[in-house]
Amino acid sequence: MSNREHWSNWALNGPVAVESLRSVESALGRHLPHGYRDFLQKNDGGEGFISDNYVILWRAEELIEFNREYEVEKYAPGLFLFGSDGGGEGYGFDMREQDAPVVMVPFIGMSLRYARPIAPSFADFLRRLEDDV
Repeated sequence: MSNREHWSNWALNGPVAVESLRSVESALGRHLPHGYRDFLQKNDGGEGFISDNYVILWRAEELIEFNREYEVEKYAPGLFLFGSDGGGEGYGFDMREQDAPVVMVPFIGMSLRYARPIAPSFADFLRRLEDDV
């Protein structure tokens, strides 16, 4: 979080429990993207505004359950959601690509064809939200 002044009414959780992180990566069958993993180790999700963007970043223990409930593997195989805009859009990683860029996809009508690239990395995703005023 480079520009803290852009984070208003933000409630960050404490660090992720190591067991939760291991459990997610075990279920996923691979490591989470480096920048996102670093974020979780400091802040296990959170919720609030980043500039004018409302963002919910799910806790590690919610990741597998929420991806299952949204049936991501069925409707958008290869995506792994980590949060939402608090409305009808989810944020996730395109795990089909080596660098796992961040995409945005609608919850209703979820499909890979509607996944929009947002940023090449989690850190870039946060910076983009900060700069989007």
